[in-house]
Amino acid sequence: MDQTKQEEDYGYDLFPERTKSKYAKGSIAESLFTFNNKCQVMLHFAMETSPYAKLLLSAMKSSGCQVFKDRHFSCEDCDGTVSGGFDAASSQIVLCQNNIHQQSHMTRVVTHELIHAFDHCRANVDWFNNYRHLACSEIRAANLSGDCTFNNELARFNFGMKQHHQECVRGRALRSILAVRNISRKEAEKIVDDVFDTCFNDHAPFGRIPHTKKDAGFAYRDYQNRDRYYANL
Repeated sequence: MDQTKQEEDYGYDLFPERTKSKYAKGSIAESLFTFNNKCQVMLHFAMETSPYAKLLLSAMKSSGCQVFKDRHFSCEDCDGTVSGGFDAASSQIVLCQNNIHQQSHMTRVVTHELIHAFDHCRANVDWFNNYRHLACSEIRAANLSGDCTFNNELARFNFGMKQHHQECVRGRALRSILAVRNISRKEAEKIVDDVFDTCFNDHAPFGRIPHTKKDAGFAYRDYQNRDRYYANL
């Protein structure tokens, strides 16, 4: 397959630094002239303080997929339409340093992409050839990351619909698929519909839908207690 065509089909055109970089990684120019330093600081804060991220990192470690900040995260400049992505080919999370400017946004993106990484760890996900697998992970990420919380939807002026959370999850999963795969909207809608109920009700590793940071904190506490219980058996 032509390399340019392949990059477009899989969404790599949205992440130009996946194939080339203006500045060498870690160079002085990178630190001074990009958002990289701010991105790294916000990433560190999310990993250390967010109960969403801490639970996912713990779950991945327990599953044999320990995450290392320098190896598994990369702050890069991206297309203006995306905030982050999971690169299954390198098992790396891309954070769009030119599009993430607030800590709350960073925490949400880190959580969203860690859910993809968790799915990559626990299941034989065929990201590039099986659209149902991709759709399922996008549904789970939208459902469990806080993307569709009341406050976030209120900020987007989206509210008042019956079963609003489900419709938000469905819509965001659909947009994510269309952004990275060259398929029609009708085809993407059918794929999302086919797997929606099963994937929407898969709450691993949270055990519930963490609608708020407080919910995520309770889920993280329960996860830690479960690990302590099994450790004492």
